[in-house]
Amino acid sequence: MISPNDIKAKAERKYSTFLQAVVQVIPFSKVIIPGDKTYTKTSVADFEKEILALVNQSKEKKGFGYTIDYQTIKTKTIGTQSLPISIYFDTERDFLRFLGKEKEVDIFNNNWQLIHSNFPELKDWIIKNPTKIIHHQGRWESILKICNYFKNCPKPNLYIRELPASVHTKFIESNQSILTELLDIIIQNHFNPNEREFEKRFNLKFREPLVRFKVLDKKISQTYFSNLDDIAIPVSQFDSLNLPLKKVLVVENKTTLYTTLTLPKMDNTIAIFGQGNAVTNIQNAKWLDDLTVLYWGDIDAYGFEILSRIRKHFKHTKSVLMDKTTFDKYFENDSGKPTTDTSTLNLTDKERELYNLLKTNNWRLEQEKIPFDYVNRHFDNE
Repeated sequence: MISPNDIKAKAERKYSTFLQAVVQVIPFSKVIIPGDKTYTKTSVADFEKEILALVNQSKEKKGFGYTIDYQTIKTKTIGTQSLPISIYFDTERDFLRFLGKEKEVDIFNNNWQLIHSNFPELKDWIIKNPTKIIHHQGRWESILKICNYFKNCPKPNLYIRELPASVHTKFIESNQSILTELLDIIIQNHFNPNEREFEKRFNLKFREPLVRFKVLDKKISQTYFSNLDDIAIPVSQFDSLNLPLKKVLVVENKTTLYTTLTLPKMDNTIAIFGQGNAVTNIQNAKWLDDLTVLYWGDIDAYGFEILSRIRKHFKHTKSVLMDKTTFDKYFENDSGKPTTDTSTLNLTDKERELYNLLKTNNWRLEQEKIPFDYVNRHFDNE
């Protein structure tokens, strides 16, 4: 037989539908609880125990909660008994008090009406998301301040913490998910739908990642950077960089970046620290299309996968020191990190052959394990 705990679980699953009806001003209708009304047929004592548990939590005993309708039935095993045939909540008070939601619904009513009065265009969202209104209880005044600011100024071009919205400085960062849902509706003609990051989506300034590079030509270092040769600049500035370059070397390993200045004289060349995200950081630097682009990564599966991603944007990228000869000469039986990439990589036949070997055996040769003299001889001929 259904238990009071079963009834509560089923009633809680109907709570969201109840809230939706409240917003739509639909009068309360009886909430029927489906469930197994059969009984234990072993003995009268067992039957009475089940019925007692059910009745003790009902409106009949507590003055609120679920109502039980009975039917007198003559049974084969326990004689004539009054058996429950229907369980339901007859009034809104019965339903909410049983769930302990009376105060919560009062607050919900205040909040959804506040939201709707400020932004009638959110009516459909309110109906679909009543539990989100409850989840953000206590924050709606601040949430609506932010929404109102963006409605009046949909393209702020400010940092999040610069917004003059009279909320806690970290409030927007902590509530980006709900704000995104609302702003997508409120300023639907002024946001960037293809952007996932909050700042980019809603026309805010954001902290750009830096592109770090070493200037390998001393003349360029002297002329453009006051003899500085280790530079880090925002991506947008790197995209418009204008230097007399002929060659760019992308390296993945920080140690290797430090040692690039020991390479043979490399006129009109910079070395970029890729750090695994080189593609993201340099993909819009179209001036690289006119230069020789070299990629030097670890000789492992990940190294070749990064190479393939770079070639998606710069098809002319050439790998250096990532060949079978170098691998066989200096490999020390090190293991790499297993990869699950199943895409078709943009590699040459020889690169693909070595990639498959590395991936199958999970082998790895790190850049810094290749001796300087070997590296220098290679770049002498590059």
